[in-house]
Amino acid sequence: MRRIIGKDKKGRSILINVPSYDEIYINNQLRSLTAYDIGISSNGSGSASTPDVPVDSSIKKAIFGYGFNDASLSMTNLVSNTGVVATDTTGVGTARQGLAAAGYGTDKAIFGYGTLSFPGGPVSMTNLVSNTGVVATDTTGVGTARQQLAAATYGTDKAIFGYGGFDSITNLVSNTGVVATDTTGVGTGRQGLAAAGYGTDKAIFGYGNNGLASLSITNLVSNTGVVATDTTGVGTVRRLLAAAGYGTDKAIFGYGFTSINVSMTNLVSNTGVVATDTTGVGTARNSLAAATYGTDKAIFGYGFNGSIYVSITNLVSNTGIVATDTTGVGTARQALAAAGYSTT
Repeated sequence: MRRIIGKDKKGRSILINVPSYDEIYINNQLRSLTAYDIGISSNGSGSASTPDVPVDSSIKKAIFGYGFNDASLSMTNLVSNTGVVATDTTGVGTARQGLAAAGYGTDKAIFGYGTLSFPGGPVSMTNLVSNTGVVATDTTGVGTARQQLAAATYGTDKAIFGYGGFDSITNLVSNTGVVATDTTGVGTGRQGLAAAGYGTDKAIFGYGNNGLASLSITNLVSNTGVVATDTTGVGTVRRLLAAAGYGTDKAIFGYGFTSINVSMTNLVSNTGVVATDTTGVGTARNSLAAATYGTDKAIFGYGFNGSIYVSITNLVSNTGIVATDTTGVGTARQALAAAGYSTT
């Protein structure tokens, strides 16, 4: 409460009690007033802004891209926030297979590396994806060219590409999509592995093949992009699998190839602990891709079942339950990549 000098009806000076700026009378009682930011314009008018509200920065949509079906492809398929896969969008960047993808910058994504159709070879190009799912033209010459690598989001808004071509190279991606030079000598060199974010700001690489045998090795990635040494003996050894985040802070590895195609999955806790195998989930296949969508769910898609390329997808609930197959979505293919994007 404060007092100001005023005038009564006869023009005499009097003291008047006035509520302070953060108080107001409501129903004849003095109450606190909600604070608003007031901006006064040059003509004396003012405007009030409402109090800040939390912004939902969760990933809502996903994108599958590139791959191989008798030749390398450049097509993409967008996934809605309810897990519905759209028809093909063609002609996006250089056609290639065996690449990787991850989200960056909170609402965008990046495809990177891979190999061209015969007689081509591994490339180091990347393609940025906007928060509306538009894929940009090629950026070339970023790190060592390689294929069958993996990628994941870490640190809430950055990404990491790792391994591939039996190398243990990693490349960090800034929150503006700039790919850094190679970091070498991190864990066992291998290809045909998968990666996903977990624990809200960390990542995990898992499984693969070192040229001699399939592996069950995993490597955790800190929220600053530091890759830890190998953790061995986690689930069934395999390669050519996929992984994605689910449940806001957990991850799932799924499918792949041992000596046969498998449909097993392995859940990853929010501390990076990989669970034992869950078998018999959807069509067994390899060389598929996976991504987060709908804030807290995941989707596996496409691949090769041992005889034909497939366009099968399998949705994953926010508790890690994998649904039965959804068929006939976009061009059947293998060796593609996927990532989450968009917060709307």
